[in-house]
Amino acid sequence: MRPRTLDEIVGQQAVVGPGSLLRRMLAAESLGSIILYGPPGTGKTTLARLIAGAADRPFEHENAASVGVPRIREIIAQSLARVEDGGKPTVLFLDEIHRFSRSQQDVLLGDVERGVITLVGATTENPLFAINSALISRSTLLRLEPLSSPEIVEIVRRAVGDRERGLGVMNLAVSDQAIEHWATVCDGDARRALLALEIAARSTAPGPDGVTAVDLAIAQESIQHKAVSYDHTGDEHYDAASALIKSVRGSDPDAALYWLATMLEAHEDPRFIIRRLAILASEDIGNADPRGIMVAQAAWELVERLGMPEARITLGQLVVYLSLAPKSNASYLAIDAAIADVRSGRSAPVPSHVQDSNVKKAQQMGGKAKGQAYQYAHDQGADSERLGKVGLQDNLGTGKQYLTLTQSGFERELSLRLAEARALRERGA
Repeated sequence: MRPRTLDEIVGQQAVVGPGSLLRRMLAAESLGSIILYGPPGTGKTTLARLIAGAADRPFEHENAASVGVPRIREIIAQSLARVEDGGKPTVLFLDEIHRFSRSQQDVLLGDVERGVITLVGATTENPLFAINSALISRSTLLRLEPLSSPEIVEIVRRAVGDRERGLGVMNLAVSDQAIEHWATVCDGDARRALLALEIAARSTAPGPDGVTAVDLAIAQESIQHKAVSYDHTGDEHYDAASALIKSVRGSDPDAALYWLATMLEAHEDPRFIIRRLAILASEDIGNADPRGIMVAQAAWELVERLGMPEARITLGQLVVYLSLAPKSNASYLAIDAAIADVRSGRSAPVPSHVQDSNVKKAQQMGGKAKGQAYQYAHDQGADSERLGKVGLQDNLGTGKQYLTLTQSGFERELSLRLAEARALRERGA
């Protein structure tokens, strides 16, 4: 059921529709190298074949995971000979091009730039990270999107009725519910939907009337549990983690639970998840709810002890608690500001009254130490309603203030304590 022309392609109109860049390149006979990127089952291989056919150029299909540099050099040499004889360059379709090492990709650069070959690379990864920038700069990037459910429905219906290449000769009766189920569960992958159709049709016996009836129950049996699109070392891994953390930070537990479920269903290591959530408990909640970090610590211990699948419950509870906890990044900003000063500024000397063994040192310093002895806060501090005794000495010596608290949760109380302590220290200075 692969489309035989660009006009037969269902979906991807931004790439192959009238007036698209690809159509204009083909019409002007100025086809350059192309990088196709998008999820599995969106038609990258099919489109590469159709591009070569529309441009009337020889086509070579290789997979970067299995082909070696000698074979690539052989294809380049054949294409060069053809071009020197007045022919058109070969379209080299390199599937999973991200699996080529940087040095292997470099082999293609010169010949791509000279037009000896026309490279069409396909990848499920973000090409800006997975492919050499020099190769990207010589190519046109075309993104293929997952097909929508209505587009999958159209493709399946074509296959049911097509007598030449599809299953039209089988006298099938496929229910609308069955087709809708495949269109939903295949997650935009037309290949999975067509495979499920074929399994259902060929494994179901015809009825007394000779009709092979495929209903929803048969459709559900014919397609495996939906596989989550998730590369544990690629974009999906980091995108899902980012979505989880940003949802919790944004106090959106529904979204956070969904992204947590996505990661768990993709068999993400729960220890990776709990580590990120524990960081968030300090970075984004902090002292607005000091219990957040304690709940995260307890959850971490339980995740280690329980393992999956039970750990999903603990992780779900933690995600809900952190999502609905008051938020503050005051401590995070304060420590980073202090670190920035330590790294970039002149080192501040430790004031003598807070140095270790300061009494002995003060005596040794003689007159220089006069008035610099440490004042024990419990005995000599000022009385504070919220803090008890507050030390009145300046323990930094630079006058710098790093902490700015919010009015969120418990930090509202802490901000009152901070203001009181600073006011007393300023008056006692």
